[in-house]
Amino acid sequence: MEELAELIGIRSTADRPADLRRALDMVLALVGPGFQVRRFSSGGKPSALVTSGDGVPRVILNAHLDVVPGEPHQFIARRDGDRLYGRGAHDMKAAALVMATVFRDLAPGLPYPVALQLVTDEEVGGFDGTGHQVARGVRAGFVIIGEQSGLRIVTESKGIIRARLSAAGRTAHAAYPWLGTNALLAVTAAVHRLLARHPVPRAEAWATTVNVARIETPNRAANVVPAEASALLDIRFPPSDPDLAGRTADEVAAHLRTVAGPGVEVVVEALGAPHHADPDSVWVRLLREAARAAGYDGSLLRKHGAADGRFYSAEGVDAVIFGPGGDGQHGPEEYVDLRTLGPYRDALSGFLKS
Repeated sequence: MEELAELIGIRSTADRPADLRRALDMVLALVGPGFQVRRFSSGGKPSALVTSGDGVPRVILNAHLDVVPGEPHQFIARRDGDRLYGRGAHDMKAAALVMATVFRDLAPGLPYPVALQLVTDEEVGGFDGTGHQVARGVRAGFVIIGEQSGLRIVTESKGIIRARLSAAGRTAHAAYPWLGTNALLAVTAAVHRLLARHPVPRAEAWATTVNVARIETPNRAANVVPAEASALLDIRFPPSDPDLAGRTADEVAAHLRTVAGPGVEVVVEALGAPHHADPDSVWVRLLREAARAAGYDGSLLRKHGAADGRFYSAEGVDAVIFGPGGDGQHGPEEYVDLRTLGPYRDALSGFLKS
């Protein structure tokens, strides 16, 4: 628990590059010598690929060490019974340490090459970590992403779009609004049209969702008609959405522009495809058997959140999410269930040995 508490104490958020490097170096030091280490850097985000053996790894264990921002007290690990609270405890520093120690202990004795992939940008899209490494040619037979899953196997997850809507109007005195064109009203009307097409579900649903993250204008005076406005959207979509799945960024922008209506410009700032792995593959079957041997049912799961497995899925490499239990990721009471860490280690070890 000391190592996990130390890692949680590193504020490895996207805006703290020195702490991203500290977290990465700490886990590399835990793995120790005797392995090949390739270091990468893209967009100011460091990452590494630690390999054992020659050739393409048969299995890659993938872990991200970055976390979302939190209050200062959240970076101090706190144990309450079987729960360890702290920013990143569940998402996903506990899993990263388990993966690192399993790799360290088992890789030298396995009759095939394996790798540990450590990245520091998953929470901001993954393009400079796993995405960058995949673009540089990193491949594997099978990839396990250590995101939280309660020892269930995630074979499908939604794609992600980060889009910005913007509008330009004409300023005027607020007492004479007919003399101006309110850009803020144009943007909010576009947001309402998108939400009418993709309403917020009342309960969990495998459907496209739109989160309005921010609406803003540079205007600061109450008696001025805003001439500029924008909205930042986070859109999650399943592989079954015909308007978004399999589309390029330009095609997605054109579709969103049509829904948003006239006078609103759409820029797709990031696009990640949905992730899918063959649930009937031998890899998934062996992992399910390993989870069962560790005392869990090894059931299949699909996740609404995007993960780095999509970069491998796009290259025809099966990747699944498989991690320990807990709850509250990204929230004020995030915790990892300590009772799941031993079985998680056993399941990863059993899978690799099989």
